[in-house]
Amino acid sequence: MSHVSTPTHRRSDPSGGGRRRRKAKPAGRRHTGRNILLTLVVLVIVAAGAAWWVYSDLNGNIKGVDLEEALGTDRPEKLPTSGQNILVLGSDSRAGDNADLGTGKVAGARSDTALVMHIPEGRKEATAVSIPRDTLVTRPECKKDDGSALPSAKRVMFNSVYSMAGPACVVKTVEKMSGVRMDHFMEIDFAGFKELVDAIGGVTVTLKEPIKDKSSGLDLAAGTQKLDGTQSLAFVRTRHGVGDGSDLGRIGLQQQFMIALLSEIKKQDLLGSPTKTYKIADQLTSSLTTDEELASLSSLADFGQSMNGIDPATMETIMLPVAYDKTDPNRVVAAQPQADTLWKALREDRSIPESAKKSPATGG
Repeated sequence: MSHVSTPTHRRSDPSGGGRRRRKAKPAGRRHTGRNILLTLVVLVIVAAGAAWWVYSDLNGNIKGVDLEEALGTDRPEKLPTSGQNILVLGSDSRAGDNADLGTGKVAGARSDTALVMHIPEGRKEATAVSIPRDTLVTRPECKKDDGSALPSAKRVMFNSVYSMAGPACVVKTVEKMSGVRMDHFMEIDFAGFKELVDAIGGVTVTLKEPIKDKSSGLDLAAGTQKLDGTQSLAFVRTRHGVGDGSDLGRIGLQQQFMIALLSEIKKQDLLGSPTKTYKIADQLTSSLTTDEELASLSSLADFGQSMNGIDPATMETIMLPVAYDKTDPNRVVAAQPQADTLWKALREDRSIPESAKKSPATGG
């Protein structure tokens, strides 16, 4: 896959007790169908088989967000079937541990990766919709972490919502823009992502073209090479080194990397190495935030086991159809009627028409 390709529909390789309530920290068919979500689920299920003291320790790492309290009752209806929708975020605070990752000085927190994972009735397949972070959206009124109200605003960048009011407001924004209710929410902090890659010994990727990004310092030659955690983080963050410099080209790199990450995890004998398993699970859960209902190892494991019937060959990932904004060509807006058609299909728990998968903006 060329690193400047734009995701359409592709296949990818496979790899979700007691509840704890803790305040969240403001933190073709081949690709991201499982990426972050199933990576989290699989590793947590492995960890859940450990001794009780290990279970208790890892369980205490997970942070929970009470979406019911934060969002209230003014939300879209649940699916008319037993299907599920999960919002998956990769957050990038550029503070604390993230400040030392060598990827440039960027103030405030951002959600650099956002996926709406739709699991239809029967849980035999799944679709993930990537939302470009540069998409201009209408942010609804939200409650900030300090309890104060953040007024609604039009034409704000999607990834700025996280920094303004946290993950619950991102969930609310996605629900308002799509009319699709999010049953669950998962977030992994990018500092933990770096540690996860280092814990498994790096990830191998193959590039058809070199990437040189002066902003992040990423300098990779064409060909096959193994990336450490810091390089991997720059790889999934880079945008100036691919395509037109927008977020759209970068989405293709993220998809390619997540498949490589899953492949690396599958190759390792985690069950035969309890020490490595614990290290990986500890890094993972320390950076994991979920909705309150999933905020325990047992709940995550139960959820993951409920998806065991999903066939990797049927998993699909697409990008929310977008067009370049007429006022600011550096931003994109949801393309119509494709976006409305896509969201309608998810609301009704039915297949997405091919016409709703075509994006006027490609990032090429």
